[in-house]
Amino acid sequence: MDRRNFLRTGSIALLGSLTAGSALGAPSAVKGSLESGAGGKFALSSAMTHFGVSEEDLRKVLAAALGKGGDYADLFFEHTFTNAISLQDGEVNRCNSYIDFGMGVRVLAGDQSGYAYVENVTLDEMLKVARTAARIASSKQGSYPVRLVEKPLKKNYYAITSSWEEVTIKEKMPYLQKLNDKMFSLDKRVHKVNASLNDVTSHILFCNSEGVMYYDYRPMVTLSAMCIMEQNGQIENSYSSRSYRKGFEFLTDEVVDVIAREAVDKTAILFQAIKPKGGEMPVVMGAGGSGILLHEAIGHAFEADFNRKNTSIFSDQLNKKICNEHISVIDDGTIPFNRGAVNFDDEGVEGQKTYLVTNGVLTSYLHDRISAKHYGIAPTGNGRRESFRNPPIPRMRATYMEPGNMKEEDIIASVKKGIFVDQFTNGQVQIGAGDFTFFVKSGYLIEDGKLTQPIKDVNIIGNGPKALADITMVAGNDKIDNGSWTCGKDGQSCPVTCGMPSALVSKLTVGGES
Repeated sequence: MDRRNFLRTGSIALLGSLTAGSALGAPSAVKGSLESGAGGKFALSSAMTHFGVSEEDLRKVLAAALGKGGDYADLFFEHTFTNAISLQDGEVNRCNSYIDFGMGVRVLAGDQSGYAYVENVTLDEMLKVARTAARIASSKQGSYPVRLVEKPLKKNYYAITSSWEEVTIKEKMPYLQKLNDKMFSLDKRVHKVNASLNDVTSHILFCNSEGVMYYDYRPMVTLSAMCIMEQNGQIENSYSSRSYRKGFEFLTDEVVDVIAREAVDKTAILFQAIKPKGGEMPVVMGAGGSGILLHEAIGHAFEADFNRKNTSIFSDQLNKKICNEHISVIDDGTIPFNRGAVNFDDEGVEGQKTYLVTNGVLTSYLHDRISAKHYGIAPTGNGRRESFRNPPIPRMRATYMEPGNMKEEDIIASVKKGIFVDQFTNGQVQIGAGDFTFFVKSGYLIEDGKLTQPIKDVNIIGNGPKALADITMVAGNDKIDNGSWTCGKDGQSCPVTCGMPSALVSKLTVGGES
């Protein structure tokens, strides 16, 4: 099968079992596909060759998409390679590889959108889905696209040194083995280690009826480890991961050591932990992963589609004070190598840094093209999609709070009775009411201004606007949590990150022992 036909097959899955001596490499049709250079230097003309389309094809498809009178149309081409290897029972013994390929056509008519996709990019197939998407509009005459012009990449937030497409499984395996061996060496109570390495490479070609055209090369890597420990018949487990938009250069002995120690330390403390009594109490949010509070409590409610439809509790709060004047909250797509970074979002808007709350005032929502047009402002670069099978919608990128002027120890010292929390898992929010909940994996009791007994397995429940308003102290130790955060919305998943400095929320409901 030649390269062009190989690319067009789409949705290919390769499954296999490995022994420690395996040397399976990348498919020969894929290796070397970035001969012009990775990290944003891949020419747009080469990208069109990569997808087997011409500018004339793109103009024809855009014209068909606007044929019923739509206001705007865009085309989103995606070619994604996903590789995963995992370690269990002391050896790397499983691998999975997937190839996904296709394109989607979106047509906007007012605030309505039509969307269709195809897993093939022949001109006939693309014209069919373009006409399907065009049916959202009802005018008899359509407009026609202007000349397509490449949108320059001003800054590449994830330029890589070594492409994952050039790396064999044999080269990746030693890092998982080192991670396993390191964790067992750190504590004799380690009973089992599950570790995985996932890398994703996406080639994105985009163009729209405004004449904007760009190519984006998007890498992603996640290294994770689950530690299971046993002590006197009691079993505990915890987890550590790191995820970035980086190439093979990400894998170092240093990152292996950090993840191993973190996973073991997080698990070991749980043997001493108790489930505290529940009730309403002060909660000190630790730096880093506590950013889930921002994500769940206010981040989703700041997404402009919810506000445009008046379903968000913040729909009438724009340009109003919503919290302490020392608090500023940002959603940022420009942090180098960050999991939530975007050179361009999925509808042609440059990645940017957006202040949602500035000195306590709600100053912006998170906009895609539809909501930006509704509010009469420019998009904020938050139009994101899971894949070519989905239309873009307003989504977070990296959401965090700016540092305050206090020390964490002084914040803790101000609390007579409460809890300190620093590790979290699942969270969810009701957009209309603003009520949220998330699960706390671990933390500490605060008694008379000091951290005492470790705690585990509690829920924190609150209301977004109230929790934000109840943040009374913010430390200067701001931190981004670079774990494998993934956000779900409308059936779509997107990579995100979050972070914040340590902060005191004066009142939250803690679901513990009765």
